Amino acid sequence: MPELPEVETVRRGLMPVMEGAMIARTEVNRPDLRWPLPERMAERLTGQRVKALRRRSKYLLADLDSGETLLVHLGMSGRMLVSGARVGAFHRDHPAPQKHDHVVLHLEGGARVTFNDARRFGAMDLTPTDRAGDHPLLAGLGPEPFGNDFNEAYLADRLKNRKTPIKAALLDQRIVAGLGNIYVAETLYRARISPLRLAGDLAQSQVHDLVPAIRDVLAEAIEAGGSSLRDFRHANGELGYFAKHFQVYGREGEPCETPGCAGTVVRTVQSGRSSFWCPYCQR
Repeated sequence: MPELPEVETVRRGLMPVMEGAMIARTEVNRPDLRWPLPERMAERLTGQRVKALRRRSKYLLADLDSGETLLVHLGMSGRMLVSGARVGAFHRDHPAPQKHDHVVLHLEGGARVTFNDARRFGAMDLTPTDRAGDHPLLAGLGPEPFGNDFNEAYLADRLKNRKTPIKAALLDQRIVAGLGNIYVAETLYRARISPLRLAGDLAQSQVHDLVPAIRDVLAEAIEAGGSSLRDFRHANGELGYFAKHFQVYGREGEPCETPGCAGTVVRTVQSGRSSFWCPYCQR
C-alpha cells in the first residue's frame, strides 16, 4: 500500500495540472470502490474548480470551490494518472480506456486525471472542506512527521510505558501519520533500534534519534519519487526509485551495509508482517 512518500509524490505530480483547474466533466464508471462512492458524485464534481490539493497522512485532499473536498485513498493498487498534459518532463497522450478506470476527471484545457484501481481497495468521498479533519478516515490520525507537533517530547510521551514493539507503535497512525512497513524498517535501521524492542523501553537517546531518522528517510524517499513495489506509479506513469536505496527492507540474507558490521539482514514476522533488520546493529 502506498505510504506517505508515494502519496506525496502523486500529489506533487497532480498539482500543476489540477490546482486552479476546473473539472469540466466527470465520469463515474461504477457505484463503489472499497466503499460506496458518494451520491451524485459526478454532478457534485463537474463544474468545480480545484482550489488546493493537499495531503493528510496517506490521503489526497482536493479542496473545491463548492466548499467540498474530494478525499482520495489509493488503496493497494490505485493510481491517479495524468494524460493530455505535461507533468515535469513528460507528456502522456490520452490512452485508450482501461477496464479499471473507475473515475475520470476531464479538466478544462483537455487534461485528464484517471483513477485506475484493479483491486478496488481504494476509496473516494466528498466531505465539507471546513470539517474535513473530522472525517472518519482522518479524525483519529496523529501528527504529520514533518510538522512541528511531531517532536521528541511528543514521541517520548506517546511511547512511555507502551508494551508493544516499537515497530507496531510507529505503524500506529494515531501516534504518527503516514508511516508504513517499508519506511518503519528503514527508519529503525538508521536509528539502530531493533523492531522487537518494546516501545516503552527505549532510552531517551533512542527516542531523540528516531524523529530525525523518520524525517530523513521520508524526505529521501519523496526526493526519489517513492518506492515502486508492484502497483505504485507517479502521476505521469513513471516508477519510484527509492527501492534502489533500501538498506534493510527486502534484503533478507544480504550483508548489513553498516561499515565494519559483520551482520546479515534477517526477516522476522511480527503480527503477520515482515520486519527486516540487522540483529548486530539494531538493539
